[in-house]
Amino acid sequence: MLRENETVSLGPGELFGEVAAMYRSPRTATVIAETEATLLEIRWQGLRILRRDKGFADTLEAHYRKHWLPVHLREIPLLRHLPESSLARVVEATQLRSFGRMEWNAGYRRTRELPVEQQIESEPVVASEGRIPTDLIIVRSGFARLSQQYGASHRTTAYLGKGHVFGLEELSCNALSVKANLTRTLRQSLRAVGFLDALFIPAEVFAEEILPHVRRSELPAAAADLMIQSGSDRSRSGDRRRRERNGIRPGDWNDLPSPTGQQFQPTGLLEFIVQKRLNNGRQAMVIDLHRCTRCDDCVKACASVHDGNPRFVRQGFTHERLQFVQACMQCTDPVCMIGCPTGAIARDEETGVVEIYEPICVGCGTCAASCPYENIRMSEVFDSQGRGYRDVQTDKPITKATKCDLCSRQPSGPACASACPHDALVRIDLSESEPLQKWLDRRS
Repeated sequence: MLRENETVSLGPGELFGEVAAMYRSPRTATVIAETEATLLEIRWQGLRILRRDKGFADTLEAHYRKHWLPVHLREIPLLRHLPESSLARVVEATQLRSFGRMEWNAGYRRTRELPVEQQIESEPVVASEGRIPTDLIIVRSGFARLSQQYGASHRTTAYLGKGHVFGLEELSCNALSVKANLTRTLRQSLRAVGFLDALFIPAEVFAEEILPHVRRSELPAAAADLMIQSGSDRSRSGDRRRRERNGIRPGDWNDLPSPTGQQFQPTGLLEFIVQKRLNNGRQAMVIDLHRCTRCDDCVKACASVHDGNPRFVRQGFTHERLQFVQACMQCTDPVCMIGCPTGAIARDEETGVVEIYEPICVGCGTCAASCPYENIRMSEVFDSQGRGYRDVQTDKPITKATKCDLCSRQPSGPACASACPHDALVRIDLSESEPLQKWLDRRS
């Protein structure tokens, strides 16, 4: 099995798993002990404390840059065709920067109630509209808001998550039109939503090491047009004529969707999703209120597969015809995992579901308090005969954390969605904008 996979050997003093631990993300590699080995495990909280030491922080960054940065850059479709020599120069020039707080849930309840304009103004600016781009920005972890000046304030145009890039169109056009002495400025601003960790590749490195190896189909339309005009893609110049015959003129190409696939949803819905931080949800429960008859079959189905105890209530944020229900969203950034003293809450590596392992949950309530969406509840624990467990000393009911587990042990999937007789409920990924928009389009 090892021969079929890319492998690397680690020796005494070397780290692994630090990226996954720091950013509460699934591990991207399996570690196997070749011989008898003694390991020191440092929890996420310990890593944060150690990072305050400059020496340790520098060691951590050097280790990431050497072992994992090339791997992560290769995962970006834009960079997958780079020769090894170019990738090495990109790795050397790339800067790692973070914005906002990793514990973004601490201020979430306050900021979500702010007017949209104030919330946008409160977010750390990563790149400003109207400025000449100096770097290609790649989101490594967290989320970012794209916004444009609209009167005296800004309005949201899209949101970006892990793997998305910013500044590609402007940098590409500037590099390809250098002979014409035309310089494009950023059409949108980029802001950190809560927390953002990003990679910055300097413009000159992008132009010299990346752009020559990018396929025209991976570039924004305006840059692809310039590539044809410059003669660097003459073999495919007929594609331009085909597009014009289909009614798409060069002047229209700036209005086409960008490669990030983010320019879809109406502004109001985008701002609502980002303001409530619902873009963190990988399996959010969304109900179309135009179809929902309030029969509660979804709640009854949930109860039937969880010993009579439903894992959600049919309530939550609403925006026009949509209700975003208070059920665990299996978040991209599961801050509920912060501080669990026993490790009882964790993401399943195969299914991606954030689960609570009831036998080692001590009922401290830390995860329930950390969940910014209030989607974890402390519930009484019962034995097989339906009798509640009680504390011997206080005689109070013993409670443990419960949450939606997506019916992960049911072959048919989430019972709530399967039981809806009106096709009004869906479990959907909100970390990308396309799935929700496609679902809405099918109903219009």
